[in-house]
Amino acid sequence: MLYEIATFLLDLVGGLLTGACLLRFYMQWQRVSFANPLGRVVMALSDWLVLPLRRVLRAVRGWDWASLVAALLLQLAQYGLLWLLMGAGVAWVWLLWLALFGLVRVAITGLMGLLLVFAVLSWMPARAPLADVVARLCAPVLRPLQRIIPPLGGVDWSALVALVLLQIALIVLGHVQASVLLR
Repeated sequence: MLYEIATFLLDLVGGLLTGACLLRFYMQWQRVSFANPLGRVVMALSDWLVLPLRRVLRAVRGWDWASLVAALLLQLAQYGLLWLLMGAGVAWVWLLWLALFGLVRVAITGLMGLLLVFAVLSWMPARAPLADVVARLCAPVLRPLQRIIPPLGGVDWSALVALVLLQIALIVLGHVQASVLLR
């Protein structure tokens, strides 16, 4: 029971901080301004780790490596703590794999969260200030689907299709992770 509670809490805190670092990376890559409520939250959650890393890792061609490395370090710390709580042996080599899979999992679930917020905000009659930011972040995922899937009954179904595809990606990721770890 205590292990389950610790796992939940580490997953919650680790996922939140990792997600903030990944969203910071993605927002910079998409050139989305941080002068909005979402940007301010992302900066508040990630500055403590990203800013010191920027002294060592500089951005190259618009890629903020400090944010990406911060996300990976957070996942390494999360799985390292779980590894210690489990009383695992000396197989530390698996921690990097777990952290990489965890990073991809957080990225997919974060994108799913953005798509859900996008869908809900699209149903609102008045445009919320956050709606434009979320729409810009979701556009690279939705644009290819919108070219293929026409609106039915005046409703854009691309967000729903993207959510289904991302859920399938999470299932596949889980099976790939299991097959890698069982070797």
